[in-house]
Amino acid sequence: MRHLIFFLLIGFAGLATTQKATAQEVRGTTHYAIVRNGDTIPIIELRPVNISAPRIFKNRFEEYRYRRLVRNIKIVYPYARLAGIKFQEYNKQLMELESGSERRRAMRKAEEELRKQFEDDLRKLTFSQGLILIKLVDRETNHTSYEVLKDFRGMFTAVFWQSLGRLFGYNLKTEYDPEGEDQLIEEIVQMIESGAL
Repeated sequence: MRHLIFFLLIGFAGLATTQKATAQEVRGTTHYAIVRNGDTIPIIELRPVNISAPRIFKNRFEEYRYRRLVRNIKIVYPYARLAGIKFQEYNKQLMELESGSERRRAMRKAEEELRKQFEDDLRKLTFSQGLILIKLVDRETNHTSYEVLKDFRGMFTAVFWQSLGRLFGYNLKTEYDPEGEDQLIEEIVQMIESGAL
């Protein structure tokens, strides 16, 4: 035990000789400290923590609706995250291609890959999960689903899928509003990201 304390003191003594924030490598991690009035003060960055009180429900039906929303978001959120990642990936690829025909070929190939990988899973989504997915895609890409289709597949395809979606109750132009009607969805997503759910 004495040896451990001795090595810790030696580590901080090396930091105490400077007046600015410095860093010292210790087994692959970097530790920062500031020396003020001869005292070494370690600087530790903490992840933000979302603290919330247990939710109180007015009745059992409200509790059921909340739990169903949490379940639906847990099912859909990984697809929305993947959509955000793929959006950036494909956008970068398209910027590198010069001609329109190369872009169309690349997008058809990407669409085929995505269909093979995810079509069966996405067809199993319920109506409410589909609505949540449209909102979360907007959250992750900063573009509505309609804009994503228009950018990657063209105006005709976007209008076609928007019209078809409207027949079944979907609106691909739906925007995500984390401070308005989608506040509860945002709260649940942040809890998922922080590991609380």
